[in-house]
Amino acid sequence: MQKRRYIVYVSRDEQGQLHKLPIPMRYAYAFIAAAVVGLFTITGLAGSYGRMLMKTEHFNQVRSQQQILRKQYQQLQHDTQQKDVQVASLGSLANEVSALYGLRQSKLVAARSSALTGTNNTSSDDSTYYNSLDRFYALRNTAMSGVATRALSSGIRSASTLTDWVHLADAPTLWPIMGRVTSSFGERTDPLDGEGEFHRGIDIAAPSGTAIHATGDGVVAFAGWANGYGREVTLNHGQNITTLYAHMASMVVVPGETVTRGQVIGYVGLSGRSTGAHLHYEVRIHDAPVNPHRYMRETMAQMAETVVPQNSGQ
Repeated sequence: MQKRRYIVYVSRDEQGQLHKLPIPMRYAYAFIAAAVVGLFTITGLAGSYGRMLMKTEHFNQVRSQQQILRKQYQQLQHDTQQKDVQVASLGSLANEVSALYGLRQSKLVAARSSALTGTNNTSSDDSTYYNSLDRFYALRNTAMSGVATRALSSGIRSASTLTDWVHLADAPTLWPIMGRVTSSFGERTDPLDGEGEFHRGIDIAAPSGTAIHATGDGVVAFAGWANGYGREVTLNHGQNITTLYAHMASMVVVPGETVTRGQVIGYVGLSGRSTGAHLHYEVRIHDAPVNPHRYMRETMAQMAETVVPQNSGQ
């Protein structure tokens, strides 16, 4: 007959007597089994926790790399946009120059062809030459004074197109404010982040509250808050010519309003991305920014001098 085995727990009371507590072996086996199961459970939990930490670290690395890639993509997107603006601006300028040059070049080509073929139409050629030359100088003076044209994208194709060039409405030739030009058109270093960028207009420094004047007759296409530009007003002068005035302290025009040359449209401020009070001024042709310096030919004082004699003579 199999003997029963016990584990006896012995204790002594206050009187010094020993007490024995018999414990069946099955309870001991159950305790040992529970301890083993608990040990494996704790080991499994520790392993799972370690794997979770590794996955969390890997996820953080992937997220960090994703953020870096996103910033690089945004920077590349910004650079691409800047290059597109430069290309559009250079293309607009190239079309303008080729349009001005095309008239004289066409005359030289015609004259050379006549010389090669031996034709002798002296009086007719001279008349055509001087008429074309007169149109060329009128065209050049118009362009130099800032009167842009609808032919920038298509070039000079006919005499009627030349007439349109000469008789267009006044382009934005006025200085919007008087002050020191602190940043010119073209490549520059961004004053806020120190990175290179293409500056689409010019910055003119002036005290806050200085009145800003419309540089030409037009219609207010936009008046409100723009990202980076702060309070901005955009004027549509027709013939795909627009001007933009940014970083204003306040605006006194609304979209759809018709403005005249010299009219106050707002006041100088430092809203948006700005390091100080100034006006950011742009001229755009076919929505491509061009150098505003080519069109800024007259100040408000000069405008007043030309207007007063005309009125006094009536």
